[in-house]
Amino acid sequence: MAISIAAADAYIAEWVIVVEDWFDADEASKTRLLNVASRTLTTRFPKYTIPDAAVYETAAAFATAFNDQNKLAIQGVQSFSLTGVASFTFRDWARELADLIPQPALDIIGEDPDNTDLPSPSRRRVGWSVM
Repeated sequence: MAISIAAADAYIAEWVIVVEDWFDADEASKTRLLNVASRTLTTRFPKYTIPDAAVYETAAAFATAFNDQNKLAIQGVQSFSLTGVASFTFRDWARELADLIPQPALDIIGEDPDNTDLPSPSRRRVGWSVM
């Protein structure tokens, strides 16, 4: 199966919860999102097979992360308001694209039969806690 916008549209419409930013994007933007998602996943997991579904999940997440409003956060805007309409405050922005890979994409990569030696793709980590 080859990665395509038509296949991405069908997959995202059926399997992704937040789809508005993906479907609002024009064809050139969707192509860029798919290219960057594919490159990010193959860079992060160079020894493993990346299923198309993982690319589509990641592209949809990138579409939301890089929508018009979130671009302001990327550019360093901390908050803004429109008098009487709305007020927006942004949280800290993820610095690396790999930080934006959604858990479903990691699960799909881990479930692929070609990736039997892939360690658990979970983001959970053991760490210290102070009580």
